[in-house]
Amino acid sequence: MIWVGLLDYAAVLVFALTGALAASRAQLDIVGFAFVACLTGVGGGTIRDVLLDRDPVFWIAEPFYIAVAVLGAIAVFFTAHLVESRYRWLTWLDAFALAVAVPAGVSLAVTTDQSAPVIIIMGMVTGCLGGLMRDVVCNEVPLVLKQGELYASAAFAGAGGGVVALAVGLGEVPAIVLCGAVTLALRAGSIILGWRLPVYRTRPPRK
Repeated sequence: MIWVGLLDYAAVLVFALTGALAASRAQLDIVGFAFVACLTGVGGGTIRDVLLDRDPVFWIAEPFYIAVAVLGAIAVFFTAHLVESRYRWLTWLDAFALAVAVPAGVSLAVTTDQSAPVIIIMGMVTGCLGGLMRDVVCNEVPLVLKQGELYASAAFAGAGGGVVALAVGLGEVPAIVLCGAVTLALRAGSIILGWRLPVYRTRPPRK
């Protein structure tokens, strides 16, 4: 369980930073920064815990998670103007947050003896939903839904890799490391190299 706590703290902090950067792009006040940072930081983990019927939800059991998110928001509020491209920073921090949050979801699902499909879904939920909430609230096109980008698919592949690693007996730590590495590699490839999934294209309607 110690891995779950450490991964959750890391994911909350980095996702909170992305939420605060999104708030800076929307030109919100400091309360808005804190709200969006907290929503982004704990959003995915909250949905995960509710789906797994975990009582209490992780940040209610340990409110310091909220303090971490708020402190991250305050730091960004006073420093965001120093960043040349806030969107680029947001994109990369989000990629690292995804690579931490997916293993956190996988690890928790494993400790609660879930089946392989549920483990994969919990990894994706933990990794994707906080950022989705952030982008919707800040009126941005959600990164998870951008045309063809490897985001949810990166989370799926990472979580799946972790499940496979556990199934072949690699152990929890190597499986978690592999999960994060696969997620980050695919997301980074999408950002740097333009890796994309094929998208649906309709034909013009016949007259």
